[in-house]
Amino acid sequence: MENTHNEDQSPVRFSKNPKLLRFVLAIAIVIVLNLFFAVAIRVVYTAPLYESFCDQTRLVQSIESKKACEDPLIGGRWSAYTGPKQIPRLEGEIVPTGYCDTDFDCRKLYEDARNLYNRNVFVVLVVLGLVSLAVGFALSGSSAVSLGLSLGGVVSLIVATIRYWSDMDEYLRLLVLAIALVLLVWFGLKKFRD
Repeated sequence: MENTHNEDQSPVRFSKNPKLLRFVLAIAIVIVLNLFFAVAIRVVYTAPLYESFCDQTRLVQSIESKKACEDPLIGGRWSAYTGPKQIPRLEGEIVPTGYCDTDFDCRKLYEDARNLYNRNVFVVLVVLGLVSLAVGFALSGSSAVSLGLSLGGVVSLIVATIRYWSDMDEYLRLLVLAIALVLLVWFGLKKFRD
C-alpha cells in the first residue's frame, strides 16, 4: 500500500513559534483572571439595585406643592420653576410653581449604598491584584504563566482604581498611588536584580 501522507499536509506545530504561544497564554490568563474576579465578586457580593431603594410603583399621582413633595412619606425634593410665567392658563387651572423629585431621598440612600459597595469592591480587587502580582513574580517555572498573573494583577489594580476613583477622597487617592508605587518598586527590585 502506498503512503499517501504528504509532508506538506503535516499538522501545524505550535512549537514553531513558542514566544507567540507564551504571549497568547499570558493574555488569556490576564483576561480570564479578571473575568473570574468580576464574576466571583458579583456572585459573593450583590450590588445594590436602584429598584430596591426607589420603588417605581409607589407614586402614581402628580405632586404639585412643596409641602406635599417634602412630606416624609414621599421623601421628595421640591424644585421651583425659574423663568417667565407667560404660559396662558384656563380659568381656575392650578399653575404649578415647580416640580417634585420624588426619588430624592431614596436615590441618596441608593447612592450611599452604591458608593460603599464600590469601595468594598475596590479593596477586594486591589487585594486580588496584589496577590496576583506577588504570585506572578514568585513563579519561576513558566514565564508565560508568571507574565499572565503579573499583568492580570496590574489590570485588576487598574479596574479597581477606575471603578472607585471618582468617589475616592484625594488623600485616599494619594495613599493608594503611594502604596502601589512602593509595592511595584519593591517587587521590581526583588525580582529583577541587575
